[in-house]
Amino acid sequence: MSAGERAVAAARGAIGARFRVQGRDPAFGLDCVGLAGLAARAAGFEGEIPSGYALRGGDAVVLAAAFSAAGLVASDVPAPGDLALFLTGPGQFHLAVLVPGGIVHADAMLRRVVERPGVPPWPVLGCWRVEG
Repeated sequence: MSAGERAVAAARGAIGARFRVQGRDPAFGLDCVGLAGLAARAAGFEGEIPSGYALRGGDAVVLAAAFSAAGLVASDVPAPGDLALFLTGPGQFHLAVLVPGGIVHADAMLRRVVERPGVPPWPVLGCWRVEG
């Protein structure tokens, strides 16, 4: 199984987990960074998963640099298993895991991790993957 396939399986395995700000464990809840970290770990990522962050009022360039500095590889051709960074509002960002036919993400409004089919409604700022 490839790194991308492992990331997709982990993300889909978390579907139904409740939403929790700064959540890192599907048993207790996940936010978008926690879900992305779970998928990245399953793909073989051994770097640090950020904590103490704010996805509002940030800078996309700084976020992108942080992903690359953490050891994730920027992807020009998005593929299942990639971590996608979206701009969901002015100065507001959201992470999701690309899966065949859509995304898996921690939906704050639905209060759980869900799979959303089709093209996401937000602009994609970049995608990163775990090489392996």
